[in-house]
Amino acid sequence: MITTLFVANRGEIARRIFRTCRELGISTATGYSDADAGAPHTREADAAVHLPGNAPADTYLRADLLVKAALACGADAVHPGYGFLSENPDFARAVIDAGLTWVGPPPAAIAVMASKTRAKELMAGAGVPLLALVRPEEATEADLPLLVKAAAGGGGRGMRLVRELAALPEEMKAASVEAASAFGDGEVFAEPYVERGRHVEVQILADAHGTVWTLGTRDCSLQRRHQKVIEEAPAPELPDALRAALHEAAAQAATAIDYRGAGTVEFLVSPQGRGYFLEVNTRLQVEHPVTECVHGLDLVAWQLRVAEGHPLPATPPEPTGHAVEARLYAEDPARDWQPQTGLVRRFDLGPTTPTGPGQPLPPAGLRVDSGFGAGDTISPHYDPMLAKVIAWAPTRAEAVRRLAHALERARLHGPVTNRDLLVRALRHPRFQAADLDTGFLDRHLTELTGSAPGEAGEVEELGASEESGRAEGPGGPGGTGVRLAALAAALADGCGRSRFGGTRYGGAWRNVPSQPQTRSYRSEPDGTEHEVRYRLTRAGLDADGLPGVRLLSATRDQVVLDVAGVRRTLAVSAYEDGTVYVDTPPPAAGPPGQPTAYALTPLPRFPDPSARSEPGSLLAPMPGTVIRLADVAEGDAVRAGQPLLWLEAMKMEHKITAPASGTLTALRAVPGQQVEVGALLAVVSD
Repeated sequence: MITTLFVANRGEIARRIFRTCRELGISTATGYSDADAGAPHTREADAAVHLPGNAPADTYLRADLLVKAALACGADAVHPGYGFLSENPDFARAVIDAGLTWVGPPPAAIAVMASKTRAKELMAGAGVPLLALVRPEEATEADLPLLVKAAAGGGGRGMRLVRELAALPEEMKAASVEAASAFGDGEVFAEPYVERGRHVEVQILADAHGTVWTLGTRDCSLQRRHQKVIEEAPAPELPDALRAALHEAAAQAATAIDYRGAGTVEFLVSPQGRGYFLEVNTRLQVEHPVTECVHGLDLVAWQLRVAEGHPLPATPPEPTGHAVEARLYAEDPARDWQPQTGLVRRFDLGPTTPTGPGQPLPPAGLRVDSGFGAGDTISPHYDPMLAKVIAWAPTRAEAVRRLAHALERARLHGPVTNRDLLVRALRHPRFQAADLDTGFLDRHLTELTGSAPGEAGEVEELGASEESGRAEGPGGPGGTGVRLAALAAALADGCGRSRFGGTRYGGAWRNVPSQPQTRSYRSEPDGTEHEVRYRLTRAGLDADGLPGVRLLSATRDQVVLDVAGVRRTLAVSAYEDGTVYVDTPPPAAGPPGQPTAYALTPLPRFPDPSARSEPGSLLAPMPGTVIRLADVAEGDAVRAGQPLLWLEAMKMEHKITAPASGTLTALRAVPGQQVEVGALLAVVSD
């Protein structure tokens, strides 16, 4: 029996495993890096051991340090979570050699599947349909497009889509560098890329007594940078024959490698309905909660029971209903998915499941697995995923609606997230019709990140007609929604400084409150500026550009407006650095998926001249490490968009390009250099 479990991981998955351990009466232990000294998983573990350093290669990828930490905590078992060393056979052997129980498949099974190239060879011999590998040196135009992939690991790291043959060598090199950094193995390979293919997988669970469960299918087609964003179970709109074939192939794969524990067999399904084997993930998947919700079981609990030698029942529980999961990332989808860092000020996802993962069907039907909370800091060293939000309902349509509703009403203050993109994707007609493929987000990115119909542009006479009432929405630059948010911020800021008509009203200090009040804000993260100009008269609020808006009440934390006859309550939160967050309910009418939160920075009356940077300056868009430079030198002519260097941040490689065409007059970056946001990397002069 396991009494103390060491989780060789961090963040959300460590906390999720801890939750099951608490239910089973198992003590918990973990390791933590310098950056994670105050992280939730470090605080929640019964015991935690310091792993000096920040980089994964120095901490969570150090098998020797992790085994020593587990022994120091008195653990008798190790759970690897996902990512890091979860699919490293040498780590599994080291754990076993140290006399600890390994909560995972046998090292031999991990080893045979650790390399996707060797796994494909094995599956080909077993008659499992798969895509043939393409030798890069022999590739021709007829082989395009190609997908370059890391032989070890997953999660989209070390993966590149190649549509031009000339780009193949550079993309192979870049994928290898990223794979080596993420997994300690730089081997990559190329295979045909199936246009509009679906990513469908089968959850397996096997014991040491010959029983193999296939726990239905999951669709994980909505991806960015080949990393999953929205997953669901069961995979919708699959023909029964194909679903049965995938189940059978998954069971055969598990039997062929004498698999034990939880794992996932992944397939690529073509538009013609053919399924091709991709890989076996010999670990717990990030998206495992949707399977738990549908089948009413706790996969982590079963991992632990299997590791203890207990047999599985002869048949798995029957599925019920539908579950959808969205990964909430600290990133800006409108800016090439740029990861975000910083302090999480507020992290309120509303009422969620009060029970554990083994009881996944509460009346609320909503579950949150998070790695962060209010007061935590997102570092640049690890994956930017903040949480997974999972909704269950009797039908797919209800589950999708429930998840979108929960995300829309979340109050998230701090770094930019992909929340609005998730809501819009869930409410997109194509998604709701289950018209899914791995290119969905890329193909619809503009409409998922830009202004929704009816948002853009000024509303000249807000409230003058029913049509203008429907147009009330968040808006892009100059849009009505952000102007309403700025107005609410100004009114809340002035509360307590003046009174008029028995209600606290806001604005800059004036001896005569009926005189015009003016405030300016910068909307984050787009940087657009908005000026609020209003008066408080005996007839009520008179706001420039918002003639149909009436003020009902205001306090420092809440402003209630009448907008075209509809009462709207805006929650206002101001923080010490001056940033103001305004959360609004979705409009009663208008396009679905409109943003309901705004981050505003008050602008000083006079700009700070020291804040200016030299024209043509290329500043670091995020904290990270310079991993390599392009073949350029000071004095070279460069063109706009030309790659100059690459940064590694949050386990992903980011290409930094010239901001304009001209001459590279300064190159301040060097490989291995740690840079902060706004650090000067280079200067391109006309």
